[in-house]
Amino acid sequence: MSTEIPPVGRDAEAAAKLQILATEHWSLLATRTLTYNEALSRVTIFLAILSGVLIALALVAQADHFGAIFISIAIPLLALVLFAGLVTISRLTVLNGDDYRWVIGMNRLRHAYVELHPELAQYFITSPYDDLPGALQTLGIDITAGRRLGSIFHVPQTLPGMLTVIVAAVASAIGALAALAISLYPTTVEQVMAVADRGHIMPPKSTWFEPKLLSGLFVHPFEAGRAP
Repeated sequence: MSTEIPPVGRDAEAAAKLQILATEHWSLLATRTLTYNEALSRVTIFLAILSGVLIALALVAQADHFGAIFISIAIPLLALVLFAGLVTISRLTVLNGDDYRWVIGMNRLRHAYVELHPELAQYFITSPYDDLPGALQTLGIDITAGRRLGSIFHVPQTLPGMLTVIVAAVASAIGALAALAISLYPTTVEQVMAVADRGHIMPPKSTWFEPKLLSGLFVHPFEAGRAP
């Protein structure tokens, strides 16, 4: 038998290796798909909570004109959004770590393909190495160009980065509302009368007193001796 023709048994062994590698490759690809689906589902749930809270606060603000009732309702609702955002960011960070593991595993399988058939290496645009540069190359991030500024701006473009910006804005809104609630002092009757005696007008909602009497139950006559 000529040495230029490989034995049949060797071909069968190589085919078996390729089949095993391909099975593992598709398994990792399906796992990455599940990871992507969970990440997008988490983001969708958070955005749905955020949208619902904003719509509810808009209705309350329209009725209360950003008064004390609005502040008392906005702070707990925004705290709920803040909690959901922090949980979502934490879960997305874990999912990104899992996705990095799947990429490393697929790079190792690609390296096995190259070992079996070195002539196919020129057709791969992803990396066959299981190190950090290889994983970044597979993910489409070029670290050889030396554009560090672009890498910095890439962080807010990721899902955890974008949600971090939104959650930071929500936390700032909670802080502002809490500071406003602490700084709001109740207006006394003497202050209202003093402003009225000077012929001035109080700001909106500054004359809102609690508890209020139900309309129609109590009527006070303005002229003495004249029944209402």
